[in-house]
Amino acid sequence: MNLKRLSIAFAFLTLFLYGGLIGSLFYFYRGPLFLEALFSDRTLFSIRLSLATATIATIISVAVAVPSAYALSRFDFPGKRFIDTLLEFPMIVSPAALGAMILIFFSTPLGEVLQERTVQFVFAFAGIVLAQFVTTAGVATRLLKAALDETPRRYEEVARSLGASPFQAFFTITLPLAKRGIIASVILTWAKALGEFGATITVAGSMAMKTETLPIAIFMRLSGADIEGSAVLILILVSIGFAILYGTRFLTEKTPHA
Repeated sequence: MNLKRLSIAFAFLTLFLYGGLIGSLFYFYRGPLFLEALFSDRTLFSIRLSLATATIATIISVAVAVPSAYALSRFDFPGKRFIDTLLEFPMIVSPAALGAMILIFFSTPLGEVLQERTVQFVFAFAGIVLAQFVTTAGVATRLLKAALDETPRRYEEVARSLGASPFQAFFTITLPLAKRGIIASVILTWAKALGEFGATITVAGSMAMKTETLPIAIFMRLSGADIEGSAVLILILVSIGFAILYGTRFLTEKTPHA
């Protein structure tokens, strides 16, 4: 077997692995049950809650990630290597551990004061957003940095030499050139926030019609041995994920820089 056939065989192995897992969901598919579960008040609430919190968390993550990624991509400064390494923190620490760290923080005097004088995070809507933000901020920064690294710096230098300010060069040159990568980064960050479970359930709990996001709703159905209902919710989540991934691949088709 040559290298080409071997590599293709492993590619199909990956296809069969994930395709088999997705295909197993349809064993429990029942048309009436699917519609009943999909349009139940609890499921619709979970979908709306997941979409809302994922969108808010993504906006906050990207707002923090864009300037951070630009600094890491373009400048040298003390602590740069440490910050760049710290971006991997949400990937090496389990989401449940991140959620536990958030809870521990709010058990400190500073955390208690913040909750008393600002917003209630624990077992609340804001806690879901915070948990999703903590798990996506580093990933968003890493993705955006990769997009900015692929943007030639010389275009900014030419703009600066023609009298553009650093802000003008950033908004009129850098961002448009990195547009595809930025859009893909935002979409992938949103998808990760949508599927976040460990940190969310640790911080916000699993209260029905209050803090039950779609991943938590799947977990609660499984906890109640409702396999068919779980399969329905997973199919909903998978459908949203596939739509997002397809959109990402469509938007990130590479086009050479001028």
